[in-house]
This record gives sequence, C-alpha cells and structure tokens, in this order.
Amino acid sequence: MDARVINKGQLPELLDRLAKDYALFAPVREEETVTLFKKVAGAKEVALDYTNSDVSPKGCLFPQTEKTFSYIYTGDSLQINKNEDVQNTVIFGARPCDVRSILSLDPVFEGKFVDDYYAARRQNTVIIGLSCNKVLSTCFCNAFNSGPCDGTGSDLLLTDLGDKYYVEVNTDKGKSFVEAYGQYFASQGAEQLAKAKEELAKTLEGQFIRQVDLGGVKEVLDENFELPYWDKVFKKCLGCGICTYVCPTCHCFDIFDFTTGDFTGERFRCWDSCMFPDFTLMAGGHNPRPTKKERVRNRFMHKLKYHLDRYNIAGCVGCGRCIAKCPVNIDITAIIKDLKEVGQNA
Repeated sequence: MDARVINKGQLPELLDRLAKDYALFAPVREEETVTLFKKVAGAKEVALDYTNSDVSPKGCLFPQTEKTFSYIYTGDSLQINKNEDVQNTVIFGARPCDVRSILSLDPVFEGKFVDDYYAARRQNTVIIGLSCNKVLSTCFCNAFNSGPCDGTGSDLLLTDLGDKYYVEVNTDKGKSFVEAYGQYFASQGAEQLAKAKEELAKTLEGQFIRQVDLGGVKEVLDENFELPYWDKVFKKCLGCGICTYVCPTCHCFDIFDFTTGDFTGERFRCWDSCMFPDFTLMAGGHNPRPTKKERVRNRFMHKLKYHLDRYNIAGCVGCGRCIAKCPVNIDITAIIKDLKEVGQNA
C-alpha cells in the first residue's frame, strides 16, 4: 500500500482547489450543534472537529430528494428527459463506519438491478475517509470487524496525527487523485507516521465501551421469525422513523409524480421509512406489516439478517446513530444481546 503525508497547513488550500475542480461534499456544522455532509464552496465551510456527523454522507450518493426525469406528452408521443446531471464528486472527511456503509449500499443499487442514478454518482466519486480521533459511547463498529482507523472502502484515508495527516492510498482511483494533486502529498515521513497511526488505532480500540458479540444472532433470526420478544420491543417504539433517516445503510424510498395538467410532469424520488405504516400499504388495501410489531421486527431483521442473506454484507456498521437519536432509547446493541439470550434459551 502506498502512503503519503500532507501538512495540515496545506489542507485548506487543497480543499479550496477541490471545490473548484469537483462537487465537494464535506462535514458542515449547522446551528452550532448539527453536523452533516453538504456541498461546500471551500475550506472555510468544512468542520473537521467532529466525532461523528449527525447525518451520514449517504445523501451524497443517494439524495434525500431528487428528480429522476421529466416528461412531455404531445398526444402522439411521450418524451422522457432523464436527469443525467452527474458531477465529478469528492466526499471528504467520511468516518470509517460511514465509508463501510457505502459498501453496504452498493449491492442494493448496483446489484442485479442497477440504479443508474446511484451508479453514475458512485463511479464519479472519490471517497476520502478520515480516521476517528475519539470513540463515542454509542459506537460499536468493532463488532463488524472494523475500527476507527479502518480504511476499507475509501480511496484515500487520512489520519490526523498532530500537524500532519497520514494518507493511505487504498485504490487506483486514490492513486490517480494523489498524482493529480501531487504538490500536496509528500512521501517523506510516511513510514514514521504509519507507526504513529498504529498506536492511535490501539488507543482508540481501548475506548470502546460497548463490546458487542454478533455470534449466533443471525442464526437465531434464521430459525425464529415469530419471537414473543418483539412484543416487548415494539411497545416502546414511537414509530417516528428517525432511526432509518440517520442510518447510513437504510435505503427505503418512495416515488412521486407531479403533473402540471398540460401533459407535462416530473418524477421525484425521496427517502422513506419502513417504520411508517403506509410504506408497505398496497393499492388494494393489504398491508403485510400492518402493525408496529411487524415494522419494528422488519427493521432489526433487515439489519441483522436480511442484508446478509441478500448481499452477504452486514446491514449495520455500528455507527451508533440510531442509539443516540432514538427518543425512547431503543438500543440495537441491547437487542443483539437479548437475541443471543433468546437463542440460548430456545
């Protein structure tokens, strides 16, 4: 693996240049307390002193709302104008758990049925990850064989080591990027920083409060669709759906058509949530998940079983946002522990 060094003092200049050359998405702080990923015009907007963003960078590839096409019906023909506005993009500063969440989204949108919108953005995006510098009490990415300094999925991974960033070049796309902006990346000193990064990773590994063991959980769910345990969990849930909106791997969406009444219109796609009663409501009135119990069960089955069944990759990355944001303190790590006990007593 190739590695480089970038002086921290050069980063603002690099970000300013990237904002001119790419659609640059980076962590931004809004209303002083909310951190999310937005398109920025330069380094001054970027907030790198964050532990984990409130909203993940999922929306850079799968926007919360997007127009997919417009149409014109002339009476003789139907003309469809597909939205193909795809820019070369850099996602800068994504934490390792969020980068891995993109790997979980990839097979959903680029699998058997390719979503052209997601695929075009993904192919034209450089992902520059940023190692964590602190482990939150809600973090459990280590349960998924990851960690605060894991570069899996990133084209480049930066690690903050004082006045310098240690830069790991993980892909050919990352290599091309470093070559294109070579004046910012030095080779000298990389070996020493590699050792410093190893020490940082060991230190951060010791900060995890939650020790989550996923062993046997999927097997319990494989054999027990109807568990009385879900009767206990669903009664606490408010059904607000915030867990799905802040989750970096959730990908439910809805489609809306808007017409002007003169044979023209537009189609939009927007995030939706399987926690909402009408998400699975069919035109004939049937709903396969008619109560909150079925919806709550589906969410955790999706995270801990269905995604693995379909794509052989976890549907959770241990970012802990659903724990931090749930208004009634529903905790997926506590549910994992409970399911293991249910399995042992089955």
